[in-house]
Parts: sequence; C-alpha cells; structure tokens
Amino acid sequence: MKQEPTSIASTRIAFIGGGNMASAIIGGLIQQGLDGSRIAVVEPLAEQRERLESRYGVTTLEAAGPELQGFDLVVWAVKPQIIKQVATDCAQHLAGALHLSVAAGIRSDSLAAWLGSERIVRAMPNTPALVGQGMTGLYARTAVVAADRGLIEAVIGTTGQYLWVEREADLDAVTALSGSGPAYVFYFLEAMRQAGTEMGLSAETATRLAIGTFAGAARLAQDASEPPEVLRERVTSKGGTTYAALCSLEDSGVKASFVKALHAASQRAKELGDEFGA
Repeated sequence: MKQEPTSIASTRIAFIGGGNMASAIIGGLIQQGLDGSRIAVVEPLAEQRERLESRYGVTTLEAAGPELQGFDLVVWAVKPQIIKQVATDCAQHLAGALHLSVAAGIRSDSLAAWLGSERIVRAMPNTPALVGQGMTGLYARTAVVAADRGLIEAVIGTTGQYLWVEREADLDAVTALSGSGPAYVFYFLEAMRQAGTEMGLSAETATRLAIGTFAGAARLAQDASEPPEVLRERVTSKGGTTYAALCSLEDSGVKASFVKALHAASQRAKELGDEFGA
C-alpha cells in the first residue's frame, strides 16, 4: 500500500491529455513541491489549456512536438479510443522516457509497440484521486527498474493509496472493483437519498446521512482487523431493523446482481484492450 514517496522535485513530467485524472495528479504533484514549470501538458482544448496554466502554472501544448524531448516521465491520460493514434504521433519525441498509462483496458504490449519502449507502467486510478483519496492499481513491465517504480509511487502517492499487481490481467479486476467503484457508491447514495425522502426526510438531510454513513463505515472497515462480513454481523441483530433490510436485499438478489455487475465491468475492460489495443 502507500509508502513514503521518493522526492520528485527534480523530475520533468509530461502529460498527454489534460482532463480530470491528469488534473488530479498535477494538483498532487504541485502540493508535493514540484514546480509547475517542470510539467508540460499536451491538451487540444484551448479552454482546458488555459485552466491548467492559470491554476497550476504548467506549460501547455496544443499538440505533441519536439518540446516533449528530455522529459523523465510521460503520463498517458487520454481515452482508450484515441491512444493508439496519439501514442504513434508522440513516440518520436519521447525517447528514453518512463511511461505511465492511465488509459483503461489498453495493455502494455500495445503501448510498447506504439511507443518503442519497454519502460511502461499501467495504472488504474479512480476519481477520488481528485480529492487525494484515490485508490490505484499498478502493473509494471519487466524493464521497469526499482528507481522507476519509486518515481511512479511518488507520483501516484500524491493522489492517495496504491498497490502493485503481479499479473497485468489483474488490472481488469482492479478496473471493475476500484476503477469503476466510485460509481457504485454514488449509485447506492442515490438509492439511500430516494428512500430517505420517501420516508419524509429532506433530500439534503438524507444525502448528508447517507454520505456520512458511507464515509464512517469505510473508515471503520479500513481500521478494523476483521473482514467485512464480521463487521456486518456486529450491527445485524436478528429480528432488528438492519436484519429486516438485509433480508430484503437478499430476497431481491442484490448481492448476486452486484457481483454479476462487477464481472461485467471486468469483461468490458478486457474488451477495451481487445478493441483499441490492436
């Protein structure tokens, strides 16, 4: 899990794509002391370039060019549908760089072929990285040495927690659990808000109760030594209110449907690699 980060103050980092995830990482890097002048972002949208320059003091480029030469790390933060073309266009300017991809589903074999490099790390972050509470899965190709891993950990560590997986195929499961996971939490928050309002609470009150409960339960689970099923049993007295709710969920097949949904997300991650990684 998260460790003490390596110093990143002297690192030069280029981002290909300047959307939400890139912004989250850039914000974390700035907070950790990396000067904005050491960061460049390739972003075709003028409005987003202006926002990044104004907020972080970074250099922005409308398209890849010779200006990218000499960067230590390149972060690929573009959509899977376009990464092949973008990587092909940029590769000639990125010799010698370490590469970190946050593009869902795109396998490192494809990236290595497009970039002509074996120093590639794949990451599957999630949106809580925007508030420094992210959970990121990482996979490194064999050419990635210990110092490279240290740099990646320093960069990703600015957005929250991380863990390494030994098999690249495991990133499909990481995508299903934590990459897509925030949406599941929001989905349940929606349901809890709806139920609360139907029972007479205001939407604001129901939302605050739901969010506070999720945050507290997650912290309790994080700090506890027992598994989730034991924690659940401790708050479930037979014949009580929690028992009634959980029985209703089981009768409706919610757990089975939820597990099925995560398998669907994992399968879609695999399909993205098949579809856009050729």
